[in-house]
Amino acid sequence: MNSHEDHLLGNEHNVSEVKRITWVSLAADLFLSALKFAAGILGNSQALVADAVHSLSDTITDVAVLVGVRFWTRPPDACHPHGHWRIEFLVAFFIGLLMAAAALGLAYNALISAPVRADPPRWIAFWAAVVSMVSKELLYRWAASVGRRINSAALIANAWHHRSDGISSIPAALAVIGAVLVPGMAWLDRAGAVVVSLIILHAAWKIIRPSIEQLIDRGAPEDVRMEITRLASSTQGVKEVHAIRSRHIGYGWQVDLHVLVDPDLTVMEGHRISEEVKQQLIGCISDVVDVVVHLEPYDGERR
Repeated sequence: MNSHEDHLLGNEHNVSEVKRITWVSLAADLFLSALKFAAGILGNSQALVADAVHSLSDTITDVAVLVGVRFWTRPPDACHPHGHWRIEFLVAFFIGLLMAAAALGLAYNALISAPVRADPPRWIAFWAAVVSMVSKELLYRWAASVGRRINSAALIANAWHHRSDGISSIPAALAVIGAVLVPGMAWLDRAGAVVVSLIILHAAWKIIRPSIEQLIDRGAPEDVRMEITRLASSTQGVKEVHAIRSRHIGYGWQVDLHVLVDPDLTVMEGHRISEEVKQQLIGCISDVVDVVVHLEPYDGERR
């Protein structure tokens, strides 16, 4: 079984784990949103009510992962011979855009609105914000750990959305502490929201950038290309290697290259050399999952 088949099998085995984590996340997001809404109203905290609205955006990304995982794990077919993995990067890109939109919205509201409260907030709002921060950080660590282990861009993106939601509870907690302990400190709510917005925007870019690179067929980095050239050139019977190209297939690379061999070789001998080049690349470079070798006759005098 080659690396491409191994990756397909691994995806099938990990679908249930992705679903399990995302269902738990969805339940937690709904609970925390309701908790912050109630605590924000009972505790007279506008910042916590706004944070509850942000938490609702996490439920959208949870649903996106639950729906998307049914499609990107499908095996290759006649219309999609390389599989459906790019759907996962579309989902991750969508999550990154939602995070960026939420960050810009938080910053906009913080900059244009003035913190006006008839009564100071109550401690219930602070403790609800603390529960949100701890819960979302635990969800982030769990989802990110599994996402890195199974190489799931969408799960890692959703994990970062959990962390951004937890971070966005910090200014709400600071606003409550400042307003309760020191009158006139409500400006912390606005300043903290702007800082958190920048942090969330940075996290969103870390999700969006690799997704774009996957979707636009960015080639392998220079060190991988050099290793491909070295391994192919060192294969017995290969005279020269050129026209190396690479593109993403899921989380690995598909490589096609031209290999020059002795023009007097039989078809069977040429096929043997091409198979050796293929196995050499897949066996020695872990990220290479598929190789297409084009044989050409070597003309030493002309070249």
